Amino acid sequence: MPRGRRTGYTIAAAAFFAFACASQSSPETQRQGRDDSPLVDVATLDDSIVIDIRYATPHNFTGVVLYPVGRCLLRRAVAERLVRVQQDLRRQGLRVKVWDCYRPFSVQKEFWSLQPDERYVAKPVSKDGKPIAGSKHNRGAAVDLTLIGANGTELDMPSRYDDFSERAHRDYRASSPQARRNMETLERAMVAEGFEPLPTEWWHFDGPGWQEFEILDVPLATP
Repeated sequence: MPRGRRTGYTIAAAAFFAFACASQSSPETQRQGRDDSPLVDVATLDDSIVIDIRYATPHNFTGVVLYPVGRCLLRRAVAERLVRVQQDLRRQGLRVKVWDCYRPFSVQKEFWSLQPDERYVAKPVSKDGKPIAGSKHNRGAAVDLTLIGANGTELDMPSRYDDFSERAHRDYRASSPQARRNMETLERAMVAEGFEPLPTEWWHFDGPGWQEFEILDVPLATP
């Protein structure tokens, strides 16, 4: 996806646009939550999972801090699946590093105001003041992550995080054989626990039954 393509955009606006792309979902109104599972901090369930929320630090392609805290919050059912993924990977001498988890609905609205294009951004929709459609990240049911080795080094992947180009697509064939193997190792481990891979972003996975979770606007700093 080209960045900064439209004139008048600032670097920060382009950053918000690209960040929103990582959470795209169907624009139609989706069934509201039937599961009231709380958001849990993944670090409290398994402290071997490396939490590197890129948008809570300047360590992202914008150089701008976009999140107030670097927490990975997920619905409990989704978080427990991720813990089982980690347990499986550790038997292979690997671990996961998490880049993004729950994102408040109000943040999604800001993204949409910058780039109202449903090809790339999940459109946030409210009715009577209540969110009824948005990103799967807004539901606490999506996670962006990669693989690291025993020494904590990120493994080679087909592209860097938030590379919105064909290189990030799961069917991209021009990446190195090792990068494809690493991507496939991550995908197998996630799919084995029911996660659904996003075709256009090798790092993005949706928890099964995400439709059952309500769209939230809980601040990230809230326990």
